[in-house]
Amino acid sequence: MKYLLGYDIGSSSVKAALLEAATGKPVGTVFSPASEMQIASPRTGFAEQDPELWWSELINATKKLKQQFSFQPDEIIAIGISYQMHGLVCVDKNLKSLRPSIIWCDSRAVDIGNKAFKELGESFCLQHLLNSPGNFTASKLRWVKENEPAIYEQIYKVMLPGDYIGLMLTGEATTTVSGLSEGIFWDFSNGRISKELLDYYSIDEKLLSRLVPTFGEQGRLHKEAAGILGLSAGIPVSYRAGDQPNNAFSLNVLEPGEIAATAGTSGVIYGVSDRADYDEQSRVNSFVHVNHTDEDPRYGILLCVNGTGILNSWLRKNFLAALSYEAINAGAAKAEVGSGGLRFYPFGNGAERILANKNMGGHLQGLDFNRHQWEEVARAAQEGIVFALHYGAEIMQKMGVQLTTIRAGYANMFLSDVFAATFANISNCVVELYNTDGALGAARGAGVGAGYYDDFASCFTGMHVVSRIEPQQQSQQLVAEAYQNWKKGLLNLIQ
Repeated sequence: MKYLLGYDIGSSSVKAALLEAATGKPVGTVFSPASEMQIASPRTGFAEQDPELWWSELINATKKLKQQFSFQPDEIIAIGISYQMHGLVCVDKNLKSLRPSIIWCDSRAVDIGNKAFKELGESFCLQHLLNSPGNFTASKLRWVKENEPAIYEQIYKVMLPGDYIGLMLTGEATTTVSGLSEGIFWDFSNGRISKELLDYYSIDEKLLSRLVPTFGEQGRLHKEAAGILGLSAGIPVSYRAGDQPNNAFSLNVLEPGEIAATAGTSGVIYGVSDRADYDEQSRVNSFVHVNHTDEDPRYGILLCVNGTGILNSWLRKNFLAALSYEAINAGAAKAEVGSGGLRFYPFGNGAERILANKNMGGHLQGLDFNRHQWEEVARAAQEGIVFALHYGAEIMQKMGVQLTTIRAGYANMFLSDVFAATFANISNCVVELYNTDGALGAARGAGVGAGYYDDFASCFTGMHVVSRIEPQQQSQQLVAEAYQNWKKGLLNLIQ
């Protein structure tokens, strides 16, 4: 038997998945650690993780996979990587990390990016970068240069979280065009690294890692890593993508008009376009999609809400610790649409792009101690997350992105009937939930990159719809009214 191995490096856990190559059948997915990985916040707005923690949990997840499923080291054809986007990892000449990674929800570089947006010129940034430099990886690197010059001087290479995992697996510092675009290092108009941005930030291009294809050999598993993981040396690492482009790929979202969604720690709606377009306020963002070519361009339009599953997790840990997520979902289902007038704003996980990089914190409005029970609070949290995503989707629609059918993995917040139904009703879209996740998507991508599959269509054999949620006309009016009340409250908060 031959298998494909996929890793998904999240901020909560590292997942490892095994896929039966010939049939496309998911063998299984495991994750590590059992409880969520910690995000350090040494100052307000800061969010950091030690890159070595990701590697340690990848080792643990691989061991769990081998314990739970029987396979031999030489049965692995190829390895694929999915990873949390927009993070910054800095390594020295010995390929050791110099400081904790500044991860996706860190807000420290907002002012640096906003200043660059004005001084480079908004028209230039939008036409060439498709985004404001904002709070992305390039701006985070500039923050290190300004605030930690001794560390900056030791940097040999900068990389995204997935590039770091690729380094640990292969010993080679590499990245992709898709990765550079998510870091706002890529000039879309000229098809090259943005020398103008690097010059503005006084960053030497030599700090960027060598380019490799998204699908294709990116290096091979070196002897030391193979020994640690209990795998065979020489296995090709043949696919790498950020978690949201990869989530879209894992759901076979590759063509214009197709939409993918995810609701893990953060929540995302991701649409594919063949046009290099942008939002003038950079509230939603455009990147190079995984199947982009010069001849057949594909761009991912990404709407992100930082506070999604993390709100649900916070609610459980701090107020509903005696209940499982399944019990919380069941309780939320007992509450009426609109949560008895409660409005939850899930913006407590750093600066939010859909709010023009404001860090307004989370808010619960309308709480009545005599009326409301925990069930209404649980439902308000789930409705608030969906409403925040829909608020962003309205921006996407103004860019010409149409929502018809939305695909998602049957995981995380989509395990809640309330969440999935609210999503379908407010968007007026069919929501299709599939038997896939980011790690399985990375495994399928590895099969394409290694040449095991002849084309994209072949790699999705074995994937099927687990659940299909249709909009319900009798509920849509109530959901729409609840959303309008929620939106009115949001506009008051951000004025």
